[in-house]
Amino acid sequence: MQQTYFMIKPEIVAAGDQKVGAILAIVGAAGFRITGLQMKQLDRPLIEDFYGEHKERPFFQDLCDYIAGGPVVAIRLERENAVAALRELIGATNPAEASTGTIRDLFGASLQNNAVHASANPEDSARELGLIFG
Repeated sequence: MQQTYFMIKPEIVAAGDQKVGAILAIVGAAGFRITGLQMKQLDRPLIEDFYGEHKERPFFQDLCDYIAGGPVVAIRLERENAVAALRELIGATNPAEASTGTIRDLFGASLQNNAVHASANPEDSARELGLIFG
């Protein structure tokens, strides 16, 4: 079994339990087991550390502001090949390019407001789970 980090972003949390529940149902139907679940407001230093790889990119401050704009749902998931399977399930970063039926296709609004985050690789997953869940 492999673990990975999954985050439902602020605009979905603000939209209410129905959208959060729908996303969790999709993840569950895909064979993932939830082993950690928290709704939390991430503080700015944590967000900047979390997205540190993007620090030199022009969108970094906007990204940090966006994630700091409201609570997120932080989720630790487990299943075989979890990282790759979750990346496939969520779809392309830009919802306009996401495959039909993926989470970002169904719930994403824009490149920034793309509904969810999933770890890109096993190394990122370990780092992100450590930052969020300790």
